[in-house]
Amino acid sequence: MGLESDFLARRAAAYQAYWEHQPLPNAARPRGADLRVFERYDWGRLARIHALDDRQYRDPQVCPPPGRGGSTTVTPAACPALLDAKRTMLGAAQERWLAEGWRSDAGGWNLLAQQTLMARFAWRDPAQREAPDTPGGLYWTDGWDGYPAARARLLQGALERKAANVVVLGGDVHANYVADLKPDFDDAKAVATATEFCGTSIASEGLAQSRVDAALGFNPHVRHARSDQRGYVRFTLDAKSLQAQLRVLDDVRLADSAIRTAGRFAVEAGRPGAQPA
Repeated sequence: MGLESDFLARRAAAYQAYWEHQPLPNAARPRGADLRVFERYDWGRLARIHALDDRQYRDPQVCPPPGRGGSTTVTPAACPALLDAKRTMLGAAQERWLAEGWRSDAGGWNLLAQQTLMARFAWRDPAQREAPDTPGGLYWTDGWDGYPAARARLLQGALERKAANVVVLGGDVHANYVADLKPDFDDAKAVATATEFCGTSIASEGLAQSRVDAALGFNPHVRHARSDQRGYVRFTLDAKSLQAQLRVLDDVRLADSAIRTAGRFAVEAGRPGAQPA
């Protein structure tokens, strides 16, 4: 059995076990190595939740280190494939499904639930170009920074379809991030078209805060970034605003640790971008 067929067999077994042990309907039963987990849910007239799958249909990460696959960090000059407009994070079918399902009525919210950080996070100054007509910066290839054209399509599509009050919810990167989103992060004059809250891990450690702090100057659209805190985000939503509280533990190693609110942000309906609250 080859590596690919072996992987698909293991994935099929994992999907079957997942379906058998989770409260899923018969319609969600996997078909071998295929399991659709992206879906859309309306919360009355208040919000539409778009739950995405950005793992199953993505193109492989670009420019992996020799001898192994998976993620790495690259510059656009050293890895031109990073900027390939055909690359996709969601797959063509899921991209179309999302584009056709945005809620456009001004009184509602579009909550985009997905698996990682969507905002660009450059680890080097994008203004420092290594090659003519090629953007600068250093980017992690496993998140949306590894699929910048797909991210731009998603955000531009939401703008063109007049999607109301888009708020992206993410995680996985073991840090709290609050960011303004726009299709072109190189356009300093562009206004935010959506807002992002990326929640930290419950217990797993994150990157050194000093590394994150050193990169914040390259990412002015990021309003808050703390990789040294563990916890969760609490949201309150109504027709006028979304309120977010970043709840963090004083010491994750203590079962009776105190918990506090490390940051409060608000998004006003009709006004993309997070504001301190």
